[in-house]
This record gives sequence, C-alpha cells and structure tokens, in this order.
Amino acid sequence: MGIVAFKNIAPVRDAWGIASSIDIYGCNPEKIRNADYIKQFVKDLCDLIEMKRFGDTQVVHFGEDEKVAGFSMVQLIETSLISGHFANLTNTVYLDVFSCKTYDPEVVKIFSQEYFEGAAILSNVTHRK
Repeated sequence: MGIVAFKNIAPVRDAWGIASSIDIYGCNPEKIRNADYIKQFVKDLCDLIEMKRFGDTQVVHFGEDEKVAGFSMVQLIETSLISGHFANLTNTVYLDVFSCKTYDPEVVKIFSQEYFEGAAILSNVTHRK
C-alpha cells in the first residue's frame, strides 16, 4: 500500500500515550463484513506501526438493531489496545488506537482508509497525560 511509518516522531511533552479516533465513511461493504479481512488488517496495522500484538484479534458480529449491527474488533497490544466497530448500515469503520508507545496517527489514518477503501475520513488525536 506504500505507507511508511515514521520511526522518529518526537513525543509530546509529558504525554503518557496517544489516542486516535478514526471514522472512515463509505467503506467497501465486502471488506467491513469479512472477519478474516478485519483480522488481517489488524495484523498489517500492528506490523506497520510496530506494535506487538498480545493474544488473538477478537472479531464478533452482533447488533439486533440494524443501526449498530456489524463486526466489533478488539486487539490487545503490548502498550494498550486497538478496537473498532464496522457498521453495516452506513458502511462506516469506527477505529480507535491507544498506545503509550509513540506512533504516527496520520500513518494509521491513511493506511486504514486505503485498506477499507473509504470515501471520506474524520479523525481526532488526543495526547493522554
């Protein structure tokens, strides 16, 4: 996919960790409805941002209400966790990455949008203290 992680990102002064919330709209419906594809995304993302996975990626489909139905994902990482929800009704990915190890949120954003072929994206980054 041509994305390169930045290894020498200066940490924000006194920050304990970085939390990125990324909403990706208009995603490829086949990709967000495929548990194996979502698991591969997590593996590839962790490799890209050099995060060590802890245990298996959990991907569960649930939601009686069509508004929220879809897969939810959780992956513990050595420095915290990655989670997401994949909303069937709107073909939207809601992704959260939290880590006390420095990573580049812009790389995560671009990589994730390309991976799920999203049409639009909204992201917020918080430096936790």
